[in-house]
Amino acid sequence: MTSEIEVPSGKNESTENFPVTKLVSAKYRPHVAAFYIFARAADDISDDLLLSAEEKQQRLDRFDAALMDENDNEIASVIPLRNSLKETGVTPQHARDLLIAFKRDTTKLRYNNWEELIDYCRYSAAPVGRYLLDLHGEPKSSWPANDALCAILQITNHLQDCADDYRELDRVYIPLDIMDAFGTNPTALSAEKSTHSLRRTMDAMIDKMDPMMALAKTFPGQLNNRMLKIDTAVIYEVAGSLIKILRTRDPLCDNVKLSKAQKLGCLVWGTLKSYLG
Repeated sequence: MTSEIEVPSGKNESTENFPVTKLVSAKYRPHVAAFYIFARAADDISDDLLLSAEEKQQRLDRFDAALMDENDNEIASVIPLRNSLKETGVTPQHARDLLIAFKRDTTKLRYNNWEELIDYCRYSAAPVGRYLLDLHGEPKSSWPANDALCAILQITNHLQDCADDYRELDRVYIPLDIMDAFGTNPTALSAEKSTHSLRRTMDAMIDKMDPMMALAKTFPGQLNNRMLKIDTAVIYEVAGSLIKILRTRDPLCDNVKLSKAQKLGCLVWGTLKSYLG
């Protein structure tokens, strides 16, 4: 049962670039699911079309308060994670960092430059991986590679959804200075297909992810847990495949999702690489 604070969208793991993976060890899956339930419910509030920015922020503040107060049982989506954190000893900061990103989404509709976008990813994406690392007892030395991979997944998702984000939510995650450098602006996202200028803008963003991919490639080798190592290697392959698709397809008019065969290829190739590496 949901509370009056929650506004379920019906979205689930199948729509995410951050899969609620079944590759992690079975003992961790309930905890990962609890984290996802919390994040999904909070994100749904941030994306709701009927709530004002002030209402969204008030509800997200209630999520934060309920997460930190074991006697607050009003929000159903918070309770499993709160119980999980108590059982595992993982810090609630990762979930609270996500709330910072979701609250930012309520008022910040444009990003002036790449640095602003990466800072957003620090709160909207990196906490997902950092939570998994803490849950598995992995060292914080792996955080830079984690943050790179999570940011890549977040930015590719922004590119995949750039038209819908603009048309439905008036959000643009493509940095304005990159758009300006190639002679375009956010209104180009309302067209039926990308202009040459918008295509060059997207390619420039993809180019900026090359050093991040190089760092992310080292991520699986830094991990101790075998299943998490495999999972991370598979996600790295997913990221690389998405980037290739974005190089050749137009997110304004084409399907830029991975096919079932491509997902299977990432699973097989990522698993193999995790053992070879």
